[in-house]
Amino acid sequence: MSDDEDKKQPDMRAEAKIILDFPIEVEGQKYSSLTMRRPKTKDSKKAAKFKGHDADRGVLLLADLCGVAPNVVDELDEYDAKKLGDQLDAFRGGQSS
Repeated sequence: MSDDEDKKQPDMRAEAKIILDFPIEVEGQKYSSLTMRRPKTKDSKKAAKFKGHDADRGVLLLADLCGVAPNVVDELDEYDAKKLGDQLDAFRGGQSS
C-alpha cells in the first residue's frame, strides 16, 4: 500500500449524523443520535482556552459541535463518544488536534 492510500480522506460534508448505539436520556430529553457540524478554528480556540483536563476540553468541543450541553456528551457510552471523536477526526482529514 502506498503512502497516499494510507492517508485518510477528509469528510467534506457540512455535518454528519451519528447514530448512538446506546441511546441516552438527559434531563428528560432522549438522544438516539447527534448531529455534528464541521469544526471551525474558533471552536478549537475556545476549547484550547479551557483551563481543565484534556478530557473535559474534548467534551466541551464535541458538545459545541453537536449543539448540546456538555452533560449530554458526559452521559454517552464510551463507544458512542469514540464515534464522535472519530467523526471529528474525519472532518479534520484524519488528524486529531
